[in-house]
Amino acid sequence: MKAKVHVTLKNGVLDPQGKAVGHALESLGFSGVKDVRIGRFIEVELDETDAAKAKEAAESMCRKLLANTVIENFSVEVG
Repeated sequence: MKAKVHVTLKNGVLDPQGKAVGHALESLGFSGVKDVRIGRFIEVELDETDAAKAKEAAESMCRKLLANTVIENFSVEVG
């Protein structure tokens, strides 16, 4: 079963990479871009067949390694 994990910075945490991309978009002529936030997308293939157990395992992976829960949020989709 595949778990799809989205990791994003929490609101209020500075995102210098997002700022750099925002400025680059402006310099390329894309007007109207208010803010850019950069995150990560991770796919994990699990041997689990039970969706609830797979989600629980993926969330545990996020808390222990994949996300810095002090400054990042994560969401997990299993399917």
